[in-house]
Amino acid sequence: MSEITRGQAVRVGADLAKRVIQVHAVDAAGHVLTSRALARDKFLLWCAQLPAGCIVAMETSSSAHHWARKLIALGLDARIIAAQLVSPYRKQGASGKNDANDAAAICEAASRPQMHFVPVKSVEQQSMLCVHRLREGFKAERTACINRIRGLLAEFGLVFAQSPGALAPVLADVLEDASNEMNSLARLVLQRAQTQWSELDAHIAWCDERIAAHAKDNAAVKKAATLIGIGPLGASAAVATVGDFKQFRHGAQFGAWIGLVPRQHSSGGKNNLGGITKRGDTYLRSLLIQGAKSAVMTAHKRNDPISRSRNGPPRSETAWVGKRPRWPWPTRMHASCGR
Repeated sequence: MSEITRGQAVRVGADLAKRVIQVHAVDAAGHVLTSRALARDKFLLWCAQLPAGCIVAMETSSSAHHWARKLIALGLDARIIAAQLVSPYRKQGASGKNDANDAAAICEAASRPQMHFVPVKSVEQQSMLCVHRLREGFKAERTACINRIRGLLAEFGLVFAQSPGALAPVLADVLEDASNEMNSLARLVLQRAQTQWSELDAHIAWCDERIAAHAKDNAAVKKAATLIGIGPLGASAAVATVGDFKQFRHGAQFGAWIGLVPRQHSSGGKNNLGGITKRGDTYLRSLLIQGAKSAVMTAHKRNDPISRSRNGPPRSETAWVGKRPRWPWPTRMHASCGR
Protein backbone atom coordinates (compact mmCIF):
# COMPACT_ATOMS: atom_id res chain seq x y z
CA MET A 1 0.00 0.00 0.00
CA SER A 2 3.00 2.27 0.35
CA GLU A 3 3.45 2.29 -3.44
CA ILE A 4 0.82 5.05 -3.76
CA THR A 5 1.21 8.18 -1.71
CA ARG A 6 -1.49 10.77 -1.24
CA GLY A 7 -1.62 13.28 -4.08
CA GLN A 8 0.11 11.18 -6.73
CA ALA A 9 -2.56 8.95 -8.25
CA VAL A 10 -5.27 10.65 -10.27
CA ARG A 11 -6.83 7.63 -11.96
CA VAL A 12 -7.09 3.94 -11.12
CA GLY A 13 -8.43 1.08 -13.21
CA ALA A 14 -9.71 -1.91 -11.23
CA ASP A 15 -10.43 -5.29 -12.77
CA LEU A 16 -12.90 -6.92 -10.37
CA ALA A 17 -13.00 -10.62 -9.60
CA LYS A 18 -14.34 -12.84 -6.84
CA ARG A 19 -11.11 -13.22 -4.86
CA VAL A 20 -8.46 -11.00 -6.49
CA ILE A 21 -8.77 -7.42 -7.76
CA GLN A 22 -6.15 -6.10 -10.18
CA VAL A 23 -5.43 -2.36 -9.92
CA HIS A 24 -3.61 -0.07 -12.33
CA ALA A 25 -2.86 3.48 -11.11
CA VAL A 26 -1.43 6.41 -13.07
CA ASP A 27 -0.49 9.99 -12.22
CA ALA A 28 -1.54 13.22 -13.95
CA ALA A 29 1.05 12.69 -16.70
CA GLY A 30 -0.16 9.16 -17.38
CA HIS A 31 2.89 7.48 -15.83
CA VAL A 32 2.17 4.11 -14.27
CA LEU A 33 2.50 4.22 -10.50
CA THR A 34 1.55 0.65 -9.73
CA SER A 35 0.01 -2.39 -11.31
CA ARG A 36 -0.67 -5.17 -8.85
CA ALA A 37 -3.20 -7.71 -7.64
CA LEU A 38 -4.95 -7.20 -4.32
CA ALA A 39 -6.91 -9.62 -2.21
CA ARG A 40 -10.59 -8.76 -2.08
CA ASP A 41 -10.49 -7.80 1.61
CA LYS A 42 -7.49 -5.50 1.00
CA PHE A 43 -9.01 -3.49 -1.84
CA LEU A 44 -10.82 -0.87 0.23
CA LEU A 45 -7.83 -0.44 2.56
CA TRP A 46 -5.66 0.24 -0.48
CA CYS A 47 -8.19 2.68 -1.97
CA ALA A 48 -8.47 4.54 1.34
CA GLN A 49 -4.92 5.86 0.76
CA LEU A 50 -5.83 7.40 -2.59
CA PRO A 51 -6.32 11.18 -2.70
CA ALA A 52 -9.87 12.49 -2.41
CA GLY A 53 -11.57 12.76 -5.78
CA CYS A 54 -9.30 10.20 -7.44
CA ILE A 55 -11.07 8.39 -10.28
CA VAL A 56 -11.50 4.65 -9.69
CA ALA A 57 -12.96 3.00 -12.77
CA MET A 58 -14.39 -0.51 -13.07
CA GLU A 59 -16.09 -2.63 -15.69
CA THR A 60 -19.74 -3.55 -15.30
CA SER A 61 -20.08 -6.74 -13.28
CA SER A 62 -22.22 -8.28 -10.55
CA SER A 63 -20.29 -6.48 -7.79
CA ALA A 64 -19.41 -3.21 -9.58
CA HIS A 65 -22.24 -1.16 -8.04
CA HIS A 66 -21.42 -2.49 -4.57
CA TRP A 67 -17.79 -1.43 -4.85
CA ALA A 68 -18.76 1.89 -6.41
CA ARG A 69 -20.97 2.76 -3.42
CA LYS A 70 -18.14 1.84 -1.04
CA LEU A 71 -15.64 3.98 -2.96
CA ILE A 72 -17.99 6.96 -3.10
CA ALA A 73 -18.31 6.73 0.69
CA LEU A 74 -14.50 7.08 0.85
CA GLY A 75 -14.67 10.33 -1.12
CA LEU A 76 -13.44 8.83 -4.39
CA ASP A 77 -14.88 9.32 -7.87
CA ALA A 78 -16.12 5.81 -8.69
CA ARG A 79 -17.03 5.18 -12.32
CA ILE A 80 -18.43 2.12 -14.08
CA ILE A 81 -17.81 1.45 -17.78
CA ALA A 82 -19.54 -1.05 -20.05
CA ALA A 83 -17.23 -3.89 -21.05
CA GLN A 84 -17.64 -3.30 -24.81
CA LEU A 85 -16.33 0.25 -24.37
CA VAL A 86 -13.19 -0.95 -22.59
CA SER A 87 -11.95 -3.65 -24.97
CA PRO A 88 -10.78 -1.20 -27.73
CA TYR A 89 -8.29 0.30 -25.25
CA ARG A 90 -6.52 -2.99 -24.52
CA LYS A 91 -3.18 -2.46 -26.23
CA GLN A 92 -2.51 -6.16 -26.70
CA GLY A 93 -5.91 -6.74 -28.32
CA ALA A 94 -8.04 -9.82 -27.87
CA SER A 95 -4.98 -12.10 -27.82
CA GLY A 96 -3.52 -10.34 -24.77
CA LYS A 97 -6.44 -10.49 -22.37
CA ASN A 98 -5.44 -10.90 -18.73
CA ASP A 99 -6.17 -9.12 -15.45
CA ALA A 100 -3.26 -6.67 -15.70
CA ASN A 101 -4.04 -5.68 -19.29
CA ASP A 102 -7.74 -5.35 -18.49
CA ALA A 103 -7.03 -3.04 -15.55
CA ALA A 104 -4.79 -0.89 -17.74
CA ALA A 105 -7.47 -0.74 -20.44
CA ILE A 106 -10.09 0.33 -17.88
CA CYS A 107 -7.78 3.04 -16.60
CA GLU A 108 -7.17 4.31 -20.13
CA ALA A 109 -10.86 4.20 -21.08
CA ALA A 110 -11.76 6.26 -18.00
CA SER A 111 -9.47 9.06 -19.23
CA ARG A 112 -11.43 9.62 -22.44
CA PRO A 113 -13.47 12.86 -22.26
CA GLN A 114 -16.34 11.43 -24.35
CA MET A 115 -16.59 8.13 -22.47
CA HIS A 116 -20.07 7.07 -21.34
CA PHE A 117 -20.26 5.82 -17.76
CA VAL A 118 -22.91 3.68 -16.09
CA PRO A 119 -24.74 5.50 -13.27
CA VAL A 120 -24.19 3.83 -9.91
CA LYS A 121 -27.33 2.06 -8.74
CA SER A 122 -28.62 2.54 -5.21
CA VAL A 123 -29.36 -0.30 -2.81
CA GLU A 124 -33.09 0.29 -3.37
CA GLN A 125 -32.71 -0.05 -7.14
CA GLN A 126 -30.77 -3.27 -6.89
CA SER A 127 -33.18 -4.67 -4.31
CA MET A 128 -36.11 -4.09 -6.66
CA LEU A 129 -34.20 -5.65 -9.54
CA CYS A 130 -33.69 -8.72 -7.35
CA VAL A 131 -37.46 -9.15 -7.29
CA HIS A 132 -37.65 -8.88 -11.09
CA ARG A 133 -34.78 -11.34 -11.58
CA LEU A 134 -36.36 -13.79 -9.14
CA ARG A 135 -39.69 -13.51 -10.91
CA GLU A 136 -38.09 -14.23 -14.29
CA GLY A 137 -36.41 -17.30 -12.81
CA PHE A 138 -39.71 -18.58 -11.43
CA LYS A 139 -41.36 -17.97 -14.81
CA ALA A 140 -38.72 -20.06 -16.59
CA GLU A 141 -39.08 -22.83 -14.01
CA ARG A 142 -42.89 -22.78 -14.34
CA THR A 143 -42.67 -23.04 -18.13
CA ALA A 144 -40.30 -25.98 -17.80
CA CYS A 145 -42.59 -27.62 -15.25
CA ILE A 146 -45.66 -27.25 -17.48
CA ASN A 147 -43.79 -28.62 -20.49
CA ARG A 148 -42.59 -31.54 -18.37
CA ILE A 149 -46.16 -32.33 -17.29
CA ARG A 150 -47.39 -32.07 -20.87
CA GLY A 151 -44.64 -34.42 -22.07
CA LEU A 152 -45.37 -36.99 -19.35
CA LEU A 153 -49.08 -36.95 -20.15
CA ALA A 154 -48.31 -37.45 -23.84
CA GLU A 155 -46.48 -40.67 -22.94
CA PHE A 156 -49.89 -42.08 -21.96
CA GLY A 157 -51.74 -40.70 -24.96
CA LEU A 158 -53.15 -37.67 -23.14
CA VAL A 159 -52.71 -34.52 -25.22
CA PHE A 160 -54.24 -31.13 -24.44
CA ALA A 161 -54.22 -27.65 -25.91
CA GLN A 162 -50.89 -25.84 -25.67
CA SER A 163 -51.91 -23.37 -23.01
CA PRO A 164 -51.46 -23.41 -19.23
CA GLY A 165 -55.02 -22.15 -18.96
CA ALA A 166 -56.25 -25.19 -20.87
CA LEU A 167 -54.15 -27.72 -18.95
CA ALA A 168 -54.60 -26.51 -15.37
CA PRO A 169 -58.40 -27.07 -15.10
CA VAL A 170 -58.29 -30.65 -16.42
CA LEU A 171 -55.09 -31.89 -14.79
CA ALA A 172 -56.75 -32.86 -11.51
CA ASP A 173 -59.52 -34.72 -13.35
CA VAL A 174 -56.96 -36.58 -15.47
CA LEU A 175 -55.14 -37.74 -12.36
CA GLU A 176 -58.38 -39.00 -10.85
CA ASP A 177 -59.61 -40.64 -14.05
CA ALA A 178 -59.16 -44.41 -13.68
CA SER A 179 -60.02 -45.06 -17.35
CA ASN A 180 -56.63 -43.87 -18.67
CA GLU A 181 -53.63 -46.18 -18.65
CA MET A 182 -51.56 -44.37 -16.03
CA ASN A 183 -50.60 -46.50 -13.05
CA SER A 184 -50.23 -45.35 -9.45
CA LEU A 185 -46.56 -44.41 -9.79
CA ALA A 186 -47.18 -42.19 -12.81
CA ARG A 187 -50.03 -40.49 -10.97
CA LEU A 188 -47.80 -39.81 -7.97
CA VAL A 189 -45.17 -38.29 -10.23
CA LEU A 190 -47.67 -36.00 -11.91
CA GLN A 191 -49.18 -35.01 -8.57
CA ARG A 192 -45.72 -33.96 -7.39
CA ALA A 193 -45.24 -31.95 -10.59
CA GLN A 194 -48.67 -30.35 -10.10
CA THR A 195 -47.64 -29.33 -6.57
CA GLN A 196 -44.47 -27.77 -7.94
CA TRP A 197 -46.54 -25.83 -10.48
CA SER A 198 -48.77 -24.46 -7.70
CA GLU A 199 -45.74 -23.48 -5.61
CA LEU A 200 -44.19 -21.61 -8.53
CA ASP A 201 -47.47 -19.77 -9.12
CA ALA A 202 -47.43 -18.71 -5.47
CA HIS A 203 -43.82 -17.50 -5.76
CA ILE A 204 -44.65 -15.46 -8.87
CA ALA A 205 -47.70 -13.99 -7.12
CA TRP A 206 -45.47 -12.92 -4.22
CA CYS A 207 -43.12 -11.15 -6.64
CA ASP A 208 -46.08 -9.48 -8.34
CA GLU A 209 -47.20 -8.14 -4.95
CA ARG A 210 -43.78 -6.58 -4.35
CA ILE A 211 -43.79 -5.02 -7.83
CA ALA A 212 -47.33 -3.71 -7.33
CA ALA A 213 -46.27 -2.12 -4.04
CA HIS A 214 -43.32 -0.49 -5.81
CA ALA A 215 -45.65 0.86 -8.50
CA LYS A 216 -47.98 2.22 -5.83
CA ASP A 217 -45.38 3.90 -3.59
CA ASN A 218 -42.87 5.26 -6.13
CA ALA A 219 -43.84 8.47 -7.94
CA ALA A 220 -41.48 7.79 -10.86
CA VAL A 221 -43.03 4.37 -11.44
CA LYS A 222 -46.51 5.89 -11.36
CA LYS A 223 -45.51 8.43 -13.98
CA ALA A 224 -43.85 5.83 -16.22
CA ALA A 225 -46.92 3.57 -16.01
CA THR A 226 -49.06 6.28 -17.63
CA LEU A 227 -47.23 5.82 -20.95
CA ILE A 228 -48.95 3.80 -23.66
CA GLY A 229 -47.74 0.21 -23.63
CA ILE A 230 -46.11 0.48 -20.19
CA GLY A 231 -47.71 -1.25 -17.22
CA PRO A 232 -46.66 -1.61 -13.59
CA LEU A 233 -44.18 -4.38 -14.42
CA GLY A 234 -42.40 -2.46 -17.19
CA ALA A 235 -42.50 0.82 -15.26
CA SER A 236 -41.02 -0.77 -12.15
CA ALA A 237 -38.26 -2.49 -14.15
CA ALA A 238 -37.44 0.73 -16.04
CA VAL A 239 -37.17 2.89 -12.92
CA ALA A 240 -35.15 0.28 -11.04
CA THR A 241 -32.77 -0.21 -13.98
CA VAL A 242 -32.33 3.39 -15.14
CA GLY A 243 -32.81 5.40 -11.96
CA ASP A 244 -32.58 8.98 -13.17
CA PHE A 245 -34.03 9.35 -16.68
CA LYS A 246 -32.62 12.88 -16.91
CA GLN A 247 -29.27 11.36 -17.87
CA PHE A 248 -30.77 10.96 -21.38
CA ARG A 249 -31.26 14.07 -23.49
CA HIS A 250 -34.11 12.53 -25.50
CA GLY A 251 -35.91 9.27 -26.17
CA ALA A 252 -33.61 8.28 -29.02
CA GLN A 253 -30.63 8.29 -26.67
CA PHE A 254 -32.51 6.03 -24.28
CA GLY A 255 -33.33 3.75 -27.22
CA ALA A 256 -29.63 3.50 -28.06
CA TRP A 257 -28.78 2.79 -24.42
CA ILE A 258 -31.27 -0.06 -24.23
CA GLY A 259 -30.16 -1.52 -27.57
CA LEU A 260 -33.18 -0.64 -29.76
CA VAL A 261 -31.25 1.20 -32.50
CA PRO A 262 -29.96 -0.58 -35.64
CA ARG A 263 -26.43 -1.85 -35.98
CA GLN A 264 -24.29 0.10 -38.41
CA HIS A 265 -21.61 -1.01 -40.82
CA SER A 266 -21.32 2.16 -42.88
CA SER A 267 -18.40 3.45 -44.92
CA GLY A 268 -17.72 5.88 -47.74
CA GLY A 269 -20.97 7.73 -47.22
CA LYS A 270 -23.02 4.56 -47.75
CA ASN A 271 -25.23 3.67 -44.83
CA ASN A 272 -25.66 -0.01 -44.05
CA LEU A 273 -28.08 -0.63 -41.19
CA GLY A 274 -28.82 -4.03 -39.70
CA GLY A 275 -30.91 -5.35 -36.84
CA ILE A 276 -31.02 -3.76 -33.40
CA THR A 277 -27.79 -3.78 -31.40
CA LYS A 278 -29.37 -5.64 -28.43
CA ARG A 279 -27.02 -3.87 -26.03
CA GLY A 280 -28.08 -2.93 -22.55
CA ASP A 281 -30.43 -4.80 -20.26
CA THR A 282 -32.10 -7.73 -22.05
CA TYR A 283 -34.95 -7.99 -19.56
CA LEU A 284 -35.95 -4.32 -19.77
CA ARG A 285 -35.63 -4.30 -23.56
CA SER A 286 -37.93 -7.33 -23.89
CA LEU A 287 -40.55 -5.68 -21.68
CA LEU A 288 -40.46 -2.49 -23.74
CA ILE A 289 -40.68 -4.35 -27.04
CA GLN A 290 -43.63 -6.41 -25.84
CA GLY A 291 -45.29 -3.24 -24.56
CA ALA A 292 -44.73 -1.50 -27.90
CA LYS A 293 -46.21 -4.47 -29.79
CA SER A 294 -49.25 -4.41 -27.53
CA ALA A 295 -49.66 -0.65 -28.03
CA VAL A 296 -49.46 -0.96 -31.81
CA MET A 297 -51.84 -3.90 -32.08
CA THR A 298 -54.47 -2.18 -29.93
CA ALA A 299 -54.04 1.33 -31.30
CA HIS A 300 -57.28 1.07 -33.29
CA LYS A 301 -59.17 0.77 -30.00
CA ARG A 302 -57.90 4.08 -28.61
CA ASN A 303 -58.72 7.65 -29.53
CA ASP A 304 -55.63 9.48 -28.26
CA PRO A 305 -53.62 11.49 -30.84
CA ILE A 306 -50.63 9.13 -30.81
CA SER A 307 -52.74 6.06 -31.52
CA ARG A 308 -54.72 7.82 -34.28
CA SER A 309 -51.73 9.43 -36.01
CA ARG A 310 -49.33 8.02 -38.57
CA ASN A 311 -46.58 9.95 -40.33
CA GLY A 312 -48.77 13.04 -40.57
CA PRO A 313 -50.90 15.03 -38.14
CA PRO A 314 -53.65 13.27 -36.12
CA ARG A 315 -56.63 12.31 -38.23
CA SER A 316 -60.30 12.68 -37.47
CA GLU A 317 -61.98 11.04 -34.52
CA THR A 318 -63.34 8.17 -36.67
CA ALA A 319 -60.28 7.61 -38.84
CA TRP A 320 -59.10 4.45 -37.07
CA VAL A 321 -62.42 2.98 -36.03
CA GLY A 322 -62.40 -0.71 -36.89
CA LYS A 323 -58.95 -0.52 -38.50
CA ARG A 324 -55.58 -1.88 -37.48
CA PRO A 325 -52.44 0.22 -37.99
CA ARG A 326 -49.87 -0.87 -40.55
CA TRP A 327 -46.10 -0.88 -40.16
CA PRO A 328 -43.95 1.16 -39.98
CA TRP A 329 -45.41 2.92 -36.99
CA PRO A 330 -44.57 6.65 -36.67
CA THR A 331 -41.53 7.78 -34.72
CA ARG A 332 -43.73 9.60 -32.24
CA MET A 333 -45.03 6.23 -31.09
CA HIS A 334 -41.56 5.26 -29.96
CA ALA A 335 -41.38 7.87 -27.22
CA SER A 336 -44.65 6.72 -25.70
CA CYS A 337 -43.50 3.10 -25.69
CA GLY A 338 -40.23 3.83 -23.91
CA ARG A 339 -38.12 4.07 -27.03
